[in-house]
Amino acid sequence: MSPTPGPSRPPGTAAAGTAPAPGRRSLPGNLVRGALIGVVETVPGVSGGTVALVVGIYDELINSAGHVVSAGRRLLTGPDRAAGLREHLARVHWRIVVPVVLGMAAALLTVAGPVSHLVETQPVLMRALFFGMVLASIGVPLRLAGGGLGPRALLVVAAAAVLAFVLVSIPPTTVAPAPLLVVLAAMVAVSALLLPGLSGSFLLLTIGLYQPTLRAVDELDLGYLALFFLGAGLGMVVVVKGLQWLLHRHHRITMLALTGLMLGALRTLWPWQLEDRTLLAPAGDWWVQLLAAAAGAAVVVLLLAVDARTRARTGHGSPEELAGVEDPDPSR
Repeated sequence: MSPTPGPSRPPGTAAAGTAPAPGRRSLPGNLVRGALIGVVETVPGVSGGTVALVVGIYDELINSAGHVVSAGRRLLTGPDRAAGLREHLARVHWRIVVPVVLGMAAALLTVAGPVSHLVETQPVLMRALFFGMVLASIGVPLRLAGGGLGPRALLVVAAAAVLAFVLVSIPPTTVAPAPLLVVLAAMVAVSALLLPGLSGSFLLLTIGLYQPTLRAVDELDLGYLALFFLGAGLGMVVVVKGLQWLLHRHHRITMLALTGLMLGALRTLWPWQLEDRTLLAPAGDWWVQLLAAAAGAAVVVLLLAVDARTRARTGHGSPEELAGVEDPDPSR
C-alpha cells in the first residue's frame, strides 16, 4: 500500500515536522529580535507578528507556543503526564523563546511610555514611519508562500486584505477597564500578536483599552497586568494550535492570507486621517512624511539583509524557513 501523501509544501522545502536549527542563532541576536517585537507592539497599527516574520523566527515561535500549550494539556489530562510534559517542553526552541521574551519584556518596560508619547504628539510622522516599515515587510510572507500569483492566490490575498481593511476601519471607542473586558481584550490582542498585519495595540485602541494598558505597564499596575496576562494566556491556548495547524496543513494559503492582512491593515497607518479614522488626502509638509516612510522601509530592508546574511553564514537558510510549522498532533 502506498503511503498517504502529506500536505503540499513549496518546492525544495524540508519534510513536515522538521524543526529548524534554532541553536544556530545567537542569544544577543534573539534579544534584539524580541526587543524589536516589543517595541512595535506598543504602536497601534504595527504587528509583532510582522516583525517575527521579517527577522525569520515566526515559525519557531508558533512551534514553541504550540508545544507549551500541548505540555500544559498533557500535564492536566494525561496520559503519562510527566513524560508528556517533558516531551513537549523538550521540543520548545528555548534558545530563541527565552531571549525573545526577555527582549520583549525589557522593551515594553522601557519604551512603552516614550512610544505612547510620540504616537500622541507626532501621530502623522509616526504613522508614516511605520507605514513604510509594514509596506516593505509585505514581501516576506509572499516570498514564504512560494510559487506564482495565479487567480486563486490573488483571490486569497484580496479577500484577506478586504477583511483587514474593514476591521481596522471601525472607529475607536472609550470604555472603563472592567476586569472581564480586560481579559477579553487581552485574548483579542494576543491573537493579533500571532497574526502578521493585525496589531494588538490597534485592536486595544479600537476597544478603548490602549492607553489604560500602556499606563498599567508604565506604572506597574500589577492587578491590571495580572488580568491582562490571564487573558493573553487564554487567547494563546485558543489561537495558537489552530494557527499551527493552518501553517502546517495549508502553509501557502496561510502565508497568502497573511500577506493580504498586512496589505489591508496598512489603512491604519495612512498618515493623514482624522481621529474617527476618516482618510484624508496628503496635505501640508507631505514630503516629510514621505521621507519618514522611506526611512521606515529602509530599516526593514536593512533588517532583512542583515538577517539573510546571518542565516547564510550560520546555515539557517530558506529551506528551514519554508519548512513551516511542525505538525500539531491533536491526540497529544
